Amino acid sequence: MSLQLTEHRDGSIEFWVHLQPRAARTELAGLRDGALVVRVQSPPVDGAANEALRRFLAELLHVPSRQIAITAGARCRRKRVRVAGVRASDLRQLTASDADD
Repeated sequence: MSLQLTEHRDGSIEFWVHLQPRAARTELAGLRDGALVVRVQSPPVDGAANEALRRFLAELLHVPSRQIAITAGARCRRKRVRVAGVRASDLRQLTASDADD
């Protein structure tokens, strides 16, 4: 299954993330049910895992973390994430190259 994402006219994209906190290392872990699977080392306490997700995606997509917002699911493992200044093709390219490894 491919990554389900929406590209908005304002130059942002929105997609689902399945977050796995308390992982051995922070990394992309593929796709699950149309969502990007991301493992983070941080625990799901006081927003630490959400902040780790934002920092990781910012580094991965080469944007400041302030351009990344969790728009749904802040207290769940499945989250809707919006990233400003990134095209859908940029994220698809990253997930395709990750699948090739």
